[in-house]
Amino acid sequence: SAIYELSCEAYKHLGKTSNYYWIDADGSGALGPLKVYCNMTEDKVWTTVYHDLQMQTSVGGNSPEKLSVLQLNYSATMDQISAITSSAEYCEQFISYSCKMSRLLNTPEGNPYTWWVGKANEKHYYWGGSGPGIQKCACGIERNCTDPKYYCNCDADYKQWRKDSGMLSYKEHLPVSQVVVGDLDRPGSEAKVSVGPVRCQGDRNYWNAASFVTSSSYLHFSTFQGETSADISFYFKTSASDGVFLENLGNTDFIKLELKSATEVSFSFDVGNGPVEIVVRSPNPLNDDQWHRVNAERNVKQASLQVDQLPLEVRKAPTEGHTRLELYSQLYVGAAGGQRGFLGCIRSLRMNGVTLDLEERAKVTPGVKPGCSGHCTSYGMYCANGGKCVEKYNGYSCDCSRTAYDGPFCIKDVGAFFEEGMWLRYNFHSPGTSVKDLVSRTLLSSADPEITAPDLSLNKEELSFSFSTTKAPCVLLYVSSYTPDFMAVLVNPNGNLQIRYNLGGTKEPYNIDIDHRNMANGQPHTVNVTRNGRDIVLQLDHYPPTSYSLPATSDIQFNSPKALFLGKVIEIGKIDQDIYKYNTPGFTGCLSRVQFNQIAPLKAALRPTNASSHVHIQGELVESNCGASPLTIPPMSAATDPWHLDSASADFPYNGQAIGDGVNRNSAIIGGVIAVVIFTILCTLVFLIRYMFRHKGTYHTNEAKGAESAESADAAIMNNDPNFTETIDESKKEWLI
Repeated sequence: SAIYELSCEAYKHLGKTSNYYWIDADGSGALGPLKVYCNMTEDKVWTTVYHDLQMQTSVGGNSPEKLSVLQLNYSATMDQISAITSSAEYCEQFISYSCKMSRLLNTPEGNPYTWWVGKANEKHYYWGGSGPGIQKCACGIERNCTDPKYYCNCDADYKQWRKDSGMLSYKEHLPVSQVVVGDLDRPGSEAKVSVGPVRCQGDRNYWNAASFVTSSSYLHFSTFQGETSADISFYFKTSASDGVFLENLGNTDFIKLELKSATEVSFSFDVGNGPVEIVVRSPNPLNDDQWHRVNAERNVKQASLQVDQLPLEVRKAPTEGHTRLELYSQLYVGAAGGQRGFLGCIRSLRMNGVTLDLEERAKVTPGVKPGCSGHCTSYGMYCANGGKCVEKYNGYSCDCSRTAYDGPFCIKDVGAFFEEGMWLRYNFHSPGTSVKDLVSRTLLSSADPEITAPDLSLNKEELSFSFSTTKAPCVLLYVSSYTPDFMAVLVNPNGNLQIRYNLGGTKEPYNIDIDHRNMANGQPHTVNVTRNGRDIVLQLDHYPPTSYSLPATSDIQFNSPKALFLGKVIEIGKIDQDIYKYNTPGFTGCLSRVQFNQIAPLKAALRPTNASSHVHIQGELVESNCGASPLTIPPMSAATDPWHLDSASADFPYNGQAIGDGVNRNSAIIGGVIAVVIFTILCTLVFLIRYMFRHKGTYHTNEAKGAESAESADAAIMNNDPNFTETIDESKKEWLI
């Protein structure tokens, strides 16, 4: 039975995160497993297969040969890659030709000098950004070539470097297996070729499903060809207690899979030696409207049946007698020959490595509907941190809008690095909304609708966030009100955490002090405070939760909350003496996944949501995950990537060379001159200290934005971190001093 999943999509729905995985695109078929990179950061999963051709491979330079052939060797066979591209919704592969006096497609009329070879060894005469049958490059389609007489930049035959690049996205032609370069035999002709990995998105097979509405409904397909070996796998979901999944008959031979009872799945067949039946019994009912996976295999040696992760049931084949399964009738999925058919959903039905298109067949069959609903019952638990599972026609997605998290499963931290003096204010009451309307939407859970505008107050709060800092004292978070009430989370001068409540009725605010633990140690810490009336529960990092109680005289209403502050408190009126002292110079460090009841202030600041109008920021907020949890960030688009230069030498900055070219030397020299002009030891010291502290904060950011598509740590940072250019600029200035 399959040890590997069939696709990246399948790994995603086991709750896995972006990584390299082995996938087996045709089950136990002949292809065998291959290793791919699964990128789960978007709604649809990307599957990436790499090859060995270096970016910017040079060809030519007065070479006497007429043609130069570049061969690409993939980490998979062509058949394996075809299995991925054929089941994908969309595939693409980047291709780029940088040229100096080397023509590409010889437009507008001539025979192409250069072409690429794709699937099935076919030659293709179109380039990235264009499509089959169109002998043009991207600039020819967009009508912005250097010389409008030609349809490729390179065809103008200039002595300066030019480039034609773009995505090949006609998936039936992918992957690129060879690039053949022609126009290199003149003095001064040079070219460089880059080809990216094959990337495919979506998986049409994984969600290909049909709903059987009546017990007499069925779909029929051509006879199953499984003489010597049969490998059948599918998912089912039902609330009925029995029904036939599928059946194919011969004269006396047959093969059949059925749900015999609420806890039994049966695989039976006859190859001419009499019927054989294998039954898997489940300790829990299988008609619970959740997805269950069935895998049945038969070959000349043995037959086996597996349901979900239950033990595999195996039956050895008899040593004598028949081994070939001879079938004649059509393959019936659902009710066959007057038997009671299966009621419910079957999806991703694969017979010997081929996914049957249940969806297409269901569209033209009465009693069967294409697709399936109710995926959340099985997969909703993967939507973490309060994310809501949303049903989709083919699958589900997680709605993270009411959480402080992001990403497909609401587990990606949204955080930011605060420099000294920076602060963020989130106003609970925004201009233009009535207090009542706003409060009932955000601060109060829907269970307390009876509170009206004038006497808005909170009986309970839930606050959670993560932080890291090396500076004490500081104010991490402060909730102000239109009354003297407030709540604050502070780090005192010794680096210990303090939670402070002032709800009235007591002379002094009520403090919870967590002594003997230095929180200003630069490590990420998580804080979770829940108050319900008088009872407060605090959980810190992975320590067990501790309970506290407000003094008997204390009021238990948090009256008229006004705003939430991060980093520093900028509030009019009287302010608590200690908070006033801790407030300067302000918090330096990282804050992430901040949530107060239904409000996620940092996320509102960093992601445009309908709550963004409530946010005011002083200073520049730099997004960072604060090292609070692993994070993968997709590579930047060319438009925002500071390293995507339109020169020949900076096509894909995977080698160290591109760094030197990319740095803006002017700014480095100006920096140096200014530093020399104001040349005092004091100035240098101040500069150095600021530099050190700045990078203490961004260190986590740079490191954690992992090497998603890069071949070295440098490349990962270059690809992903817009701050990296600054970093280099600053270090250059230093060096010039």
